[in-house]
Amino acid sequence: MKNTAPASPALPRRLSLVAQTVQSLREGIQSGHWQKSLPGERDLCERLQISRRTLRAALRELEREGWLAVAHRQRRRIQPGRAGAGPGAPKKVMAVLCANPFLSLPPPMAFMIDTLRERLAKAGCSVEFHVNRACYSEKPARAIEKLLRHNPAGAWIVFGSRRPLQQWFIRSQVPCLVVGSCSPDIALPSIDADYRAACRHAGGLLLRKGHRHIALVLPQNAQGGDLDSEQGLRESLKNTHEANLRVLRHDGSATHLCTLLDAAMGSPSPPTAFLVARARTVLTVMMHLMRRGHRIPQDVAVISRDDDPFLQSTSPALTRYSNNPAQFTRRVSMAARQLVETGILPVQAIRLMPTFLPGETV
Repeated sequence: MKNTAPASPALPRRLSLVAQTVQSLREGIQSGHWQKSLPGERDLCERLQISRRTLRAALRELEREGWLAVAHRQRRRIQPGRAGAGPGAPKKVMAVLCANPFLSLPPPMAFMIDTLRERLAKAGCSVEFHVNRACYSEKPARAIEKLLRHNPAGAWIVFGSRRPLQQWFIRSQVPCLVVGSCSPDIALPSIDADYRAACRHAGGLLLRKGHRHIALVLPQNAQGGDLDSEQGLRESLKNTHEANLRVLRHDGSATHLCTLLDAAMGSPSPPTAFLVARARTVLTVMMHLMRRGHRIPQDVAVISRDDDPFLQSTSPALTRYSNNPAQFTRRVSMAARQLVETGILPVQAIRLMPTFLPGETV
């Protein structure tokens, strides 16, 4: 007997990254985001956070479909009639601004940007990544105005911004979300780890372990979360009269940091415990102390304010605080989606408490 049952529906297929890139580029052309030609390959790879191999595969597909034409040694030209030809509203664009290239970012931040792109794509929004150190200078106005003029976007996510950049966004009233901490007088929405609470907890832990001479290691020109870290640690020590806090502010180089460590350990009241900001910095601190013959934790305790996958391999196991990347990314994604859809966000500082990971260094 002939089977007359209806055929099963086709299984849904997850779009490949090449297909997603084709769709994103096509929608950008339709919306008029690009008018005459596409930017160069390096620029597109940074904006869309894809490899050059993926981009070239997508561009070949668009050429095959008749969206692009390629002339010798020229950028890919958009075929007449394609730009601005799409139906409905222009595709929403969320721009991400960072001081460092994507490949140099810590894994948690790279994971966040990649996940953010995927989640916003489901909401009909593309994510472009821009690297511009000049925007993080003491006078960023010219650089940020040029960047925005050539890269229009519905809203901006700014990673680790400095006070002059934050002030520019307030004056210009450009929708912005800061991933990091703002200066106390800056009224911008921001999301960051609760470094103040984490360092207050660390100070209490060290006091209970009997430490009274404590060093806090921070980069020079501390701001945002680094200032919160110092405030939290001081709060934990203020009621213990014999407690002494020394702040070591380094310029980012191992040489300068090691000089500061030697000076601290050679003082009449050397620190017996170090609380260190930045995952890479804590390795320098531990290795230099051990090279100078200080045993960890028998002679000196070390706590890292931050976490990174490579710190899981330290011996002794490092006592540290860790942010939940999935939780952090979820909060950033929710805020970013609201910002790009409405153009506004409540001016509030969202702070997420890191998880304490006990180790062998205290």
